[in-house]
Amino acid sequence: MTEGTGFVAGDLPDDLTAAEAGMWQAFRNGSVYDLSSGDSVVDDPHGGHPWGPERSVRARIIAWLLLDGPPALAGRVSALKLAGVRVTGALDLAGGTVRPYVELRDCRFDEQVLVPEARFSTLRLVNCSVPRLEAARVHTEGDLHLPRCRFQNGVRLTDAHIGTDLLLNQAIVYRDRSGRSISADGLNVGQDLQAELLESHGELRLRGAQIGVSLSLRGARLANPYSRLALNAPQLSVERTLYLTPAGVGNPLLSGTTPARGTRIQRFECQGGLRLDDGRFGDAVDLERARFTLTDDQELSLRRVHAPELRFLGDGPGRGKVVLSGAQIMNLVDRAGAWPGAGRLHMGGFAYENLVPQGPFPLARRLDWIAAATAEYAPEPYERLASVLREAGEDEDAREVLLAKQRRRRETLPPAGKLWGYVQDLTVAYGYRPGRAAVWMAVLWAAGTLAFSHAAHPPTNHDEHPYWSPALFTLDLLLPVIDLGQVGEWQLRGPWVWLSAAMIMLGWILATTVAAGATRLLRRG
Repeated sequence: MTEGTGFVAGDLPDDLTAAEAGMWQAFRNGSVYDLSSGDSVVDDPHGGHPWGPERSVRARIIAWLLLDGPPALAGRVSALKLAGVRVTGALDLAGGTVRPYVELRDCRFDEQVLVPEARFSTLRLVNCSVPRLEAARVHTEGDLHLPRCRFQNGVRLTDAHIGTDLLLNQAIVYRDRSGRSISADGLNVGQDLQAELLESHGELRLRGAQIGVSLSLRGARLANPYSRLALNAPQLSVERTLYLTPAGVGNPLLSGTTPARGTRIQRFECQGGLRLDDGRFGDAVDLERARFTLTDDQELSLRRVHAPELRFLGDGPGRGKVVLSGAQIMNLVDRAGAWPGAGRLHMGGFAYENLVPQGPFPLARRLDWIAAATAEYAPEPYERLASVLREAGEDEDAREVLLAKQRRRRETLPPAGKLWGYVQDLTVAYGYRPGRAAVWMAVLWAAGTLAFSHAAHPPTNHDEHPYWSPALFTLDLLLPVIDLGQVGEWQLRGPWVWLSAAMIMLGWILATTVAAGATRLLRRG
């Protein structure tokens, strides 16, 4: 007797239908039990063609097999392998331990599948129609495969533990009563989570999920017109890379790889907000060619994300905001057209060490990028960009950035401060273009020399005085610290007195702005 069953090993229970009896024997043999008709239209589990009793088995008989089934035939390993089967009633394996291998292909479930807190070696549902999968805290030693399945009322994988891979490729998931398509807060996946070409209609939640290798949403389409977020994944941890990139269409061999040039592709698309706040990524966050459709109150939020590389290479969203506040990135790989316009980019505290632009990204556009992120003046984004450019050996560009910072700061000053700022900008560009000082000095010296050559200049001391030199006299006026022995030796009258006073004032202004600029340069901006 098999414990708890009440039947002799090899005997069939009396109340089994013909389809169930065949499944029973196939289970003991470990073979595939296929009830497909051979007609692709009829066999489509997502189609409307009815499947009769000849293709139907009761869910409670499947549960009986998996939890307390008969022993395998001699020399065989028991396994449940079904194809083209209709399962009637709710399949309830909650809290159970399922030791046999389980794989259902092209099957149709009339009611939900309940496996919360159950334990499996491996569970595969491939191209099945399932009203709902309830799998909170499920535990698998191996894989959980759900490719090409359709779930009409969502999937729950909260706190699930998947030993190796979780596959959701080409699955179609509709929202449940709470508005969520997939609820997977606290999910733990030992290796890869692949959800390529996934269609999610509702909120996809991965709050606090931990992925052992990579998370691939290549070619996925996430849409949630019902609330703010289409992907809600704060505190997500991925040991390697998060892929929000294109996927090759039509070739299963392309799964998990970047499509080759010439391959027909499908982009990652997100209609609704995306939240990756406080995420940790071991290699990169890759948004190559990603497309975001946001409303004005929705965000692509990467607050406080940590990653060695951010590949921000998608299409710039026409509405909504991109938020990188507090993010810590080593390499920022981007292109000019990927960023949103003014007022829709926030980068307070955003730190990056290297810029790797893809395609033309001139400095003027980079300064517009910072201006777009700072509705009100903030020095930190300018200083960060200047530091990165300086470390890359682009000293001239770094000075241009710091000059732009001073000009932006000038707009926040009171009128007197603005006036002094304009003087500094006009004369020596706040010290970041020191060559201007020599030009202004030469212009004033030449103009003064020409003017004073026509001035009456009786000596102060008729007995002893130097030789009159308009050039030295002008230079003595312009240099406020150095005394060339000219100014006190000659008497000027009328408008020449005012001109000499103006020259002295201009000399002081020029010297002060040069000193301020030199100090700024010594302090590295």
